[in-house]
Amino acid sequence: MSISSGTKINQLLAATAPTGLIFSDWMKKNGYSVQLQKRYRDTGWLTTLCKGVMYRTGSHLNAFDALASYNYQQDKRLRIGAVSALEYTGFNHYVPMGKPLLMVSLPKGEKMPLWMKSDAYDMTFRTFSTTAFTDLDVNKHDTESGTLYVSSPELAFLECLALAPKQYSYLDLYYIMEQLTTLRSEVLQRLLENTSNNRVKRMFLYMAEKAGHYWFEELDTNKVDMGTGKLQLVKNGVFSKKYSITVPKELNDYEG
Repeated sequence: MSISSGTKINQLLAATAPTGLIFSDWMKKNGYSVQLQKRYRDTGWLTTLCKGVMYRTGSHLNAFDALASYNYQQDKRLRIGAVSALEYTGFNHYVPMGKPLLMVSLPKGEKMPLWMKSDAYDMTFRTFSTTAFTDLDVNKHDTESGTLYVSSPELAFLECLALAPKQYSYLDLYYIMEQLTTLRSEVLQRLLENTSNNRVKRMFLYMAEKAGHYWFEELDTNKVDMGTGKLQLVKNGVFSKKYSITVPKELNDYEG
């Protein structure tokens, strides 16, 4: 995606995806002055999305391409996570009403970039931050726009639990858990041992055992520190003595 030959505008078009973003400071680093950028806007080649961010005039912006171009041009590693990562991997449980969400993990304390707040994309960006996971498992996918970083299915489901019950209901997440027949026990073991959120660890193990997946039997739960004391995840739920958590009654009673 380097800029190397042809006229300046042709170089730019060759170096960027038609449905992604173009960042002004990246253009300047590659020899496109502020004056030249203005000329491209004035002549209709580029349209301003927000301060410092442009796209090809008339393009239908793709959220994946926008994120990948941001990572590439701004040297970032923002990651698709939670349910969005599971959907990207092929676990399609949710049928969204209207425009789908794209969940993106931000470093703690970092605000959502202004360009994500636009409604010009085919998906709506929603960001989250958590410090619960000190050991990540992330897949890289190279695209025409740059690199997409995507939480592995193992990490993605733990992220879902970290966001529940505010973002996702526990019962809906259990429906997803039933599909996760191919998770890697060695990756789960590492993630669980290095996750600080006891609520996430206990609920994950409760769901995995309830679902009866073969990989659950391969986990050494004795090495997973789940803390002490009872945790009330929901009000008016059912207490699981084994994991010392209160789970939703509908989840406790559900038989798949």
